[in-house]
Amino acid sequence: MARESCPTVKNILLLDSEGKRVAVKYYSDDWPTNSAKLAFEKSVFTKTLKSNARVEAEIAMFENNIVIYKFVQDLHFFVTGGDDENELILATVLQGFFDAVALLLRNTVDKREALENLDLILLCLDEIVDGGMILETDSSVIAGKVATHSMDADAPLSEQTITQAWATAREHLTRTLLK
Repeated sequence: MARESCPTVKNILLLDSEGKRVAVKYYSDDWPTNSAKLAFEKSVFTKTLKSNARVEAEIAMFENNIVIYKFVQDLHFFVTGGDDENELILATVLQGFFDAVALLLRNTVDKREALENLDLILLCLDEIVDGGMILETDSSVIAGKVATHSMDADAPLSEQTITQAWATAREHLTRTLLK
């Protein structure tokens, strides 16, 4: 029963300037087939294309769903929820996703950079929403979790954050004590 009172997200889409997929994640059975998902993406992209969602997020009702979206460079960010969801919560999810991506891509938010770091973006989606349930919307927390997931343990210490360096040091100490 608690799930009904908890806000949920139906999908998060990251499309390019032609409406093609960069990274998408669906959490609802509203679109059971891949072709249904592609059709939804195409129609949402077409409907929002002429809007000016570059400065701040815009909102649209679409096929009994609320879609919050924002465009940056050649990337289009979308978060979809049911028509009974709170728009502010969906907008917070969108802003958290957008800001976390900007942090991870070091403010170079464009298609080329996004494709080169697709693993980070997909991890980002996993940290924000799980099975439609919103887990986290704070971009710095999301980016921090993604960074620790993707950290290369063999990276030189100069390229690691303090937290990562402590974790590496602790791991080395544990290994030497267990020998």
